[in-house]
This record gives sequence, structure tokens and C-alpha cells, in this order.
Amino acid sequence: MNWDSARAVAGVGLLLFVAWILSSDRRALPWRLVAAALVTQVVFGLLLFQLPVGRMAFVWANDAVGALLEQARAGALFVFGPLALPPGAEGSLGFVLAFQALPTAIFFAALTALLYHVRILPWMVRGFARFFQRSLGVSGVEATVSASNLFVGIESMLTVRPYLAKAQPHEIAVVLTAGMATIASTVLGLYVGILQTEFPTIAGHLLTANFLSAPAAVLMSRVLVPAPRENAANAVEPMPISDPPRAGSAVEAITQGANEGLKLAFGIVAVLIAFVGLVALANLLLGGVGGWFGFPELRLESLLAWVFLPFAWMIGVPAADAMGVAELLAIRLVSTEVPAFQQLAITMSEGAWSSEHAVVIAAYALCGFAHLPSLGIFAGGLCALVPEQSAVVGKVAWRALLAATLACLMTGAIAGLLCGAGGVTGF
Repeated sequence: MNWDSARAVAGVGLLLFVAWILSSDRRALPWRLVAAALVTQVVFGLLLFQLPVGRMAFVWANDAVGALLEQARAGALFVFGPLALPPGAEGSLGFVLAFQALPTAIFFAALTALLYHVRILPWMVRGFARFFQRSLGVSGVEATVSASNLFVGIESMLTVRPYLAKAQPHEIAVVLTAGMATIASTVLGLYVGILQTEFPTIAGHLLTANFLSAPAAVLMSRVLVPAPRENAANAVEPMPISDPPRAGSAVEAITQGANEGLKLAFGIVAVLIAFVGLVALANLLLGGVGGWFGFPELRLESLLAWVFLPFAWMIGVPAADAMGVAELLAIRLVSTEVPAFQQLAITMSEGAWSSEHAVVIAAYALCGFAHLPSLGIFAGGLCALVPEQSAVVGKVAWRALLAATLACLMTGAIAGLLCGAGGVTGF
């Protein structure tokens, strides 16, 4: 084991220690869940990164998403013409987020709706939910939401909607954390489109990150918001799951999915315009104040990067690249993961980092909705579904954001440890 790997192992311990220190009940630490979630992450990582069958699955998944992305571009090219051509293609005008990346969200939303209609995704969700319930020993609500978030986003709440009114605080926390620690399939193509030129195997890595983050999300959430001590054994009740309403036909499902994807794309645009602009305003004010003390370049991301710096180093990022990864994590927290992934692509194109190992860890640690805009979206959506739980949501929401952030960092540490430093693919 090299020094970076040793730090990654210690980093996992540090993340758990931080979660325990900030727990709402430190005496109710769920030891069995902690052990089971760590074993699940490591076993799944070993399967994908070390075993030949896992490597084949990784390559197949990466190629499959790449092929889907190519087909998604066909519709964007038909509508937007040269504006939709990716960088490097003949006639391309360069990277334009609105015309090259966001249309893929519409395509993947329509595809996801179709897969739900033909009962492929519900079958997969049930399978993973049973696995999480039995391996982690969590309730049906927690297992089902964690499984749903492997494929969809805020829609995952609909799978357990009938049970949310009576859900306990620790279950509500898991619902929020699982949503913010993973990414939805509807935006997978968006991130792949941003990074694929510089990181050809990014699709496989992002899919893997989602599966690694699901048990990490449950772990961190249950450490920060434990179940009551009298329920420490956490008896497992029958697993609830309620499918979203089914469309009348495949065409209707595709149409509804495309329309939802359009709302999602416009929602992303609105959030980016608002938060990137607000961060720019904050940086203007900070720069003005910093100028009085000789620091005119003072920025919000730079301040937050110092908070993330020790964590970036502890999860295995080489010291020379730790500040760069910390800045990306800070950008994700305040401005969503989209500009963070864009900055990662720019960093890679410029060759600014000394190690490809840092790129791998950064990609995994950034793969999640763990940011302030998402907190508002998930907390607001949950309150709209179950208004009677609004007080509980308000009480656990910030802990859920912290749990999601720690879960993403843990995924980065596990991936860096198991991928090794042999190259960007990790193979």
C-alpha cells in the first residue's frame, strides 16, 4: 500500500469521525450499519476495479452511455445545427453548454420515462432495494429511496410517498441524503458530454460513483441522524414501494419524459444563472473587502476551499493537487456540480494537475447533488409531498447536506484506493 492509499484509508476514518462528532446522538452509533456499508462499498469497488468481469461491465457501461450520447446529439443537431457540434468536430463553434450538454437531459429524461413504462427500471429498483435492505439492515423506505436514486432524482420520493407521512426523522434524513449524494440518470449525459473529450471513460466512472455513493449516503445519514436507541436493532419491515403513475402508452411516456426533461434543462439554466451570478456578486464584495487588507483576489470558493483542503488531501489526493480538488468541491457546494465538472474539464485540458489519480478522485467526489441549490430543491419537494413532515425536514435538512457531502468524499476515497494511480481509467 502506497502513501496515497494509506491516506485514503485514514481519510475514510476521518470522515466517519467528523460525522460521529456532529451526530445528533453520539451514543446511538449504528455499528452494524457502518460495517455493512463499508464492506458493501469495498466489495462493489473490488468487483468493478479488480475482477475481469467487473472490468468488462465497466467498459460495456461506458461504451453504452457513449453510444446513447451520440444518439442524443442527433436530435440536438437537428434543432440547433452547428451550435450542437461538440468541440473538435468539423464546423464546431466550441463548447456551448446550453446547446451541447443540456439537450442530453431531455433525451435521457425521455429514455428514463420509457424504461419506467416498460417496467425495466422498477424491476431494477426493487432488486437493489432488496439488496440494500438485507445487506445494510435498513427500513424499506430507506432501502427503496437509496435504490431509486441510482436511476432517478427527486422523483425517487414518489416510490415511497405513501409511507413518508409516518416516516421517522432518521428515514427522512436518508431520503434527503440519498438524493443529494447521487446523480440522476437524466443528467448523466450532461456530465459525460462536458468531460468525455478529456476523460473518455467518464461515463463508466460516474455510473460506478453512483453505486458506491448509495450505501455511503445511508451510512453518513444514519451516523449524523441515528435511529432512536430503542430501535438500534432496526427491525426490517416489509419493503414498501409505490411506482409512479404509468403512462397510457410508450409514446405518451416518451412525450411526458421529454417535457419533464425540458423543465429540468430550464431548471438547470435558471439555477446556474442565479447561483453563478450570486457567487460572482459575493466574490465582488469579498474582493472589495479583501482589497482593504491587500487581498483583492479574495473569492468565496477560495475561502471554502481551505475548509475542503484537509479532506481532499486525506482522501488520497496528492498534495500538489489537493487545493485544486478542494476548489472544485467548493464550487460544487455553492454553484452546483455543473460548473465544477466544467472546471475539471478545463483543468484536464490545460494539464494543470500533476497526477491522473487526482482526476479520478475528483470525478468521484464531485458526482452528487450535494450543494445548496439541491438542498432547496429536495427539501422543498419533500415538504410539498408531505407537508406534515415540514418541521422534521427543516430539522434534518442541513445534516442531510453534510451527510451527502461526506458520502461523496468517502466515495472519492474508496475509488482512489481501489482504482490505483496507474492511469485515468484505473485499469
